[in-house]
Parts: sequence; C-alpha cells; structure tokens
Amino acid sequence: MNGESIRHFTDGRVPDAGIAHLFSVENRFQARLDVEAALALAEAEVGLIPEPAGETIARAAQIEKLDLDRVAAETASASHPLMPLIEEFARVVGREYGGWVHWGATTQNITQTADVLVLRDAHRSVKDLLAKVLRGMSKLAEASAAVPMAGRTHSQHAVPVTFGFKVAVWIDELAAHTDRLERLEDRLFRVLMGGAVGTFASFGPAGREVERRVANHLGLGTMPVPSRAINDGIVELVLVLGQVAGTAGKIGKDIYSMMQPEFGEAFEPIPEGTVGSSTMPHKRNPQLALDLLSMSAQLRALAAPALESMQHDHEANGGMTDLLESTVSRATVLAGDILTRLDVILGGLELDEQRMRANLALSEGLIGSESLMMELGERIGRQKAHEVVYEVAQESAVGDEQFLDLLVRNATVSAYFDRDEICRLIDPRAYLGESVTIAQDMAQHARAVADRLEFSARTAKPVPLFLRETAAATSASEDDDADPVASGRIAPAARTAEELLLVGL
Repeated sequence: MNGESIRHFTDGRVPDAGIAHLFSVENRFQARLDVEAALALAEAEVGLIPEPAGETIARAAQIEKLDLDRVAAETASASHPLMPLIEEFARVVGREYGGWVHWGATTQNITQTADVLVLRDAHRSVKDLLAKVLRGMSKLAEASAAVPMAGRTHSQHAVPVTFGFKVAVWIDELAAHTDRLERLEDRLFRVLMGGAVGTFASFGPAGREVERRVANHLGLGTMPVPSRAINDGIVELVLVLGQVAGTAGKIGKDIYSMMQPEFGEAFEPIPEGTVGSSTMPHKRNPQLALDLLSMSAQLRALAAPALESMQHDHEANGGMTDLLESTVSRATVLAGDILTRLDVILGGLELDEQRMRANLALSEGLIGSESLMMELGERIGRQKAHEVVYEVAQESAVGDEQFLDLLVRNATVSAYFDRDEICRLIDPRAYLGESVTIAQDMAQHARAVADRLEFSARTAKPVPLFLRETAAATSASEDDDADPVASGRIAPAARTAEELLLVGL
C-alpha cells in the first residue's frame, strides 16, 4: 500500500487541496530545471554564454527527459542535493552545450529560487481556498445574524450574542490573515541569484543584469542583497500560515464544543456511512473539527523551527536552509488541508436554534445581569448597581431561588422596576447589542475579500512558459567537423563532474 495515498483517514471526506503534489520530487525538480533554463537564457542574453547554449539548455529543461532513477542513485552516492540533477541535466543537454549548465550559480541559487516557484503555486491555492472559506462564512453570518445564543467567556455564560456575531469574529481574523498573505508577496517571490555568497563574483559585471533577467523570465522580483543567509520572506509565510491555523483551530474548538450533547447547538456535516467508533455504534464524532484542532497545533508548532532557520552563521548555513525547506513545505500542505476541512464544515454546518434558545435560558435570567445593572446604574450609579446585582446573582447561583424572584424582592431593585420591567431587562433576546449589524457588515466584508481574491486569480498574468515555447523551436545543426570549443558549442575546458561539484557547493 502506498503510504502517501491516504495521509489522513478523513481525506475521503474533503476535496484535495491541490498543494501536496506541488512538493513532489518531480515537481520540485522541474522547478529547478525551470530556474536553470532561466539562468541560461539570461546569461546568453548578456553574452556570458553562447546564445545557442541558452536556447538549447532551455529546450532541454523538461523533467521527462531526465533519468530520475540515475539522479536518485547519484544523490545517495554524492550526498549532494543538486549536483546529480545538474550532471544528468547536462547529459540531456548534450556535449555541445552541457558544459554551460549552471554557469556561475551556486546550489542554493537554484534550489531556493525553485522552491519559491513552488511556493507561488501553493500560495495561489491557499488564496483560492481562503476565498471559498470566506464566501462560506459570509453566507453563514448573514443567515444567522439574528439567531440569539449564549455568549461565553472563560467557558461560562457572559452576555447574549448571535451566532452570526460568532462567525463575524472568524471573518475578521481570516480576512486579516488574507491581507497579510497578500502583503508578503513582494518579500517572498524573489529570485536568489547572487552566486556563492551573494556578491555576483562568478557572474562578473553582468551579475545584476543576469539576476534581473532571470527574475523577469520567472515572473519574480529581485533581492537588494542576494545573500543566502536572508530567508525572512519564507519565514514570514510560515508565520502567517500559523496565524491562519490559529483561527481555524479556534473555529474547530468552538464547533467541537457546540457538538457536545450538553450543548447541541451546531454540528459539522456527517455523511451517511461515517463510522464514529468501532465499539459504540451511536457515536457521531466531530472528525473534521478534531482535524482542525490537531492540524492547527501542528502548523502553529512550525513557527519555532521557521524562526530558528534564520540563525545562519556568517554567509550561509546549509542546516538552516534545509530546516526551512522542510518547514515551509509542511506548513503549506497543512494549511491546504486545514482550509479544505474548514470549507466543508462551513458548507454543511447545521444549527439547532431551538437548543441555542434553551441554553440561553439555562441560567434563568442570570445572563441578563449586565443589562439590569446598566439600567439600575443610571439611577444609583454604576458601582452601587454592580454591588446590588452581584449580591442577588450570587445568591441565585448558589441557592435554589430564581434570579427573577430574588430581584423582585430586592428593595433597591424593586424601588425602580416592577416585575415586568425586570423581565424585560433580563431578557437575553433584548440585549444583543450590535450583534446583528456586526454580523451583516462582516458578511459583506467577507464577500468583498472573496471577490477581490477571485478577481485577482482571474486577472493574474501567466508566467511565460519559455521552456515549453523554446521546446518547439528547432536548433540549427552544427558542422560535426567544426571545433566545438572554438565555435562556442562547448564551454572552454569542459567541466568534469568534480569541477561541477565545486561550482555547485
């Protein structure tokens, strides 16, 4: 059985987020070939390598042409993350121009820039999922804007809210995270193309121009200082995804609690045939809410290694680079898994409004103590009113008499309000504040953010697939008798594997 075929037992209940496959070996290797192709084209354009070399290298940059089994075997033998791929790629390019592959670059120039390409695709998928989730929240907030329920602080009844207000809180946070994801793009989507330590020494005076052209080919930005020790943009992505996970975990905790029989207020969708327990046939477990809790914890925990990866010593530390590579890929995949589950939950969430009203009445009016206190405070002062209502409320909480009856008998309260007025003041349905308006406003805000994300996705300029375009071109045949070095078809003193390894370190 393929261990990757089912990563979690609930995967069958949710659609594929479309992110995990982006971090497959094949896709990451293709991204590295894309960067090598962009580098070769840029260098050919500025005259660092022969023009036909750039075109030939770009034309060959297709993962299907490489022997990946050979690459895997050589990786194990050479113990290097990129050199075996470069050597195999140079072999595919051919003897004439293979020696120009990876000219002037260091390993991290290729691997980190390639990972940024992968992250760009993953980032788009995350934003697409956020748009779906926000649209689902918008519908839910609007539909439940006026549905009263108990507001709870420290797990105890506080003051009444509406379910729509609860959703509005979720929207506010998730929309803010969306904004953060958009704002970090310029710091994240940049090429790292400065050579061994970021000084462009191996590219000579054309270094900055090579960097600019590579970035242009790939649709990325450039770094003011292309140091291998600078990774804050990628770290920032992990931290923002951690915030997304924090909000999703909070939502999962709310739904998990509300599904308890003692609450019975809201329920995630449970398809027919879903098994809750191998021994208790009645169980209807909050599986997806539990996923949100566990996956959120896992993603939030990645903030620490992401920050640790910034601890490069001097100009680069491969251990820190490797740490961030694994951390950001794990964080991005988890974010997709979380958002797909959240989307399914929101799309099928069932509310029991009758149970919400019943739970509001559990305290027999105590949840309306603030309303009464504020009204009484206008007559006798806020602090004195708090003392009076507090004493009555605590007596009701620990005794057998109802809050209403005790209030009616209280001399201070009864001096200002009769029984009907007290009933009105402690009625939770009459003390919702701006819950309805807030829910409606945030429903509109969620729609606006979702609309913006979807418009951005529709109008985004596609990155030119120069690799595929050049593949259609036919290279002119060279005279077999011509000197390949003199004609520029082979790099001067064609590099050996050992020399390539030195360039790639």
